[in-house]
Order: sequence, then structure tokens, then C-alpha cells
Amino acid sequence: MFIIYEYDSFWAFLIISSVIPSLAFLISGVLSPINKGPEKLSSYESGIEPLGDAWLQFRIRYYIFALVFVVFDVEAVFLYPWALSFDILGLSVFIEAFIFVFILILGLVYAWRKGALEWS
Repeated sequence: MFIIYEYDSFWAFLIISSVIPSLAFLISGVLSPINKGPEKLSSYESGIEPLGDAWLQFRIRYYIFALVFVVFDVEAVFLYPWALSFDILGLSVFIEAFIFVFILILGLVYAWRKGALEWS
């Protein structure tokens, strides 16, 4: 049976988490000064006038390195709750986690062989 009052805390958190950022943006928009002059519109780099164009092309290797790091970092976070409740879950969850780690190792080997982990 669907009982609406069981979700009261969910709706309260949803409303509060929507209202607070909206109020922050609204208050900062109302209180901030709007003075657009040539100094405000110019580029600023550590107090030094910028030299050259700001659009520099980076090698794709840096993005791939960052992406591989983020993927494996997030996957390691998925293992944390499993490790905390390992004694309760049983053998079937251990096998599933082993398969998960095995797939991660395969991805790491693939990235390593493709040279995605080489910085130079």
C-alpha cells in the first residue's frame, strides 16, 4: 500500500536542497555590483598581462590520463561499502565483487597496454 507520509522527509530534503542554492544565487545576484569596465573585461593571470592566445591546444593524453584516474577512483569508492559489510553479505557477493575487481584489472591492463598511463 502506498502511504504518502512515509516520504515526508524525502520531500522536505528535496525542497530544502532546492531552495538553499536558489536563494544563494538570488542573493548574490541582487547584492553583487555590476560595473563592467575595460579592466573588468580584461584577462587576468596572476597580476601579469597575458601573452599570446588563451586558447592553447592540449594533447589528448592528458585528458585520457585524467579520465582513467577518475574511472578507477570512482570504482574504488564502489568497493568501500562492500568492504564494510563483507561479513554480512556472504559468498555470492564476494564472487560478484571478485568479478568486479577482475573487470577493473582488465581495464587497467588495457589502459596500460594502450599507453594511457604513460605521462611523458
